[in-house]
Amino acid sequence: MLHTTFLNKTFSNPIVLASGILGVTGASLAHMVENGCGGVTTKSISLEPRPGHKNPTMMGTDDYFLNAVGLSNPGVANALPEIAKFHSLSTAPIIASIFAGTADEFGEVAEHICASPIDFIEVNISCPNVGKEFGTPFAYSTTAIEAITKIVKSKSTVPIIIKLSPNAWNIAEMAKAAEAAGADAITAVNTISGLMIDIESRRPILANKQGGVSGPALLPIALKCVYDIYASVKIPIIGTGGVTTGRDAIAMIMAGATLVGVGSAAYYREKTCFAKIVAEMAEFMQTENIKSLAEIRGAAHTN
Repeated sequence: MLHTTFLNKTFSNPIVLASGILGVTGASLAHMVENGCGGVTTKSISLEPRPGHKNPTMMGTDDYFLNAVGLSNPGVANALPEIAKFHSLSTAPIIASIFAGTADEFGEVAEHICASPIDFIEVNISCPNVGKEFGTPFAYSTTAIEAITKIVKSKSTVPIIIKLSPNAWNIAEMAKAAEAAGADAITAVNTISGLMIDIESRRPILANKQGGVSGPALLPIALKCVYDIYASVKIPIIGTGGVTTGRDAIAMIMAGATLVGVGSAAYYREKTCFAKIVAEMAEFMQTENIKSLAEIRGAAHTN
């Protein structure tokens, strides 16, 4: 019922661990599969190690989660054995998330990461909280998207997925640029820029001041982005942002997503959230007599 084919790979269910949540080591990524994920995405990997931002880097409420971790990671050389470790522990598909400061560097990271047993590359061009280091995110420019997509595609031995930003008001145009340049799929979306202030100290709560908003508050924004992209491109979409329940995931499928990324739900429903979401999806489908997700994919566009 929930088996999903994405770019010729079979997922036992459409729920994919989103980048940057829980899965840092190969063992922890495999543990997420044991907890119900159909596939996993690594934390974003750069050419060289990055320490990330100073604490505090995250905070949450019942309605949203705000983080500015700063893309901390051990660098691509140290990531390779962890991906190999995951491959030894699990047969689930793995998506390697990469980021860089220039188009050429994206190509270099892609070439290195393909030495590991990955199934896809997710190209993170849309992190909202590293502007001081990298400037305006590439996800706001069709020219930048085209250049990065082409070079990563030329260096990669696996399909590539371009991760877009909800901060781009014309996100469908960004998706079309990625598709035209050779992208195999789109991830929509990354977190959206936000800031919270501690009124006692009269300062922003995060050390980085601004951060990325995820959690339930992001869901309607992410759904609109997926909906618009689905109407504009023919390549598949990983719908990500604010999915906390099985009903949220079904909504993502109806907006046009093939896979559904889940991350901050682990903050709200613990790491068992993945299995819970899968069970809730199955229950809904049984109640509605839906035999496969293909029956409802994009359904919101025709009703």
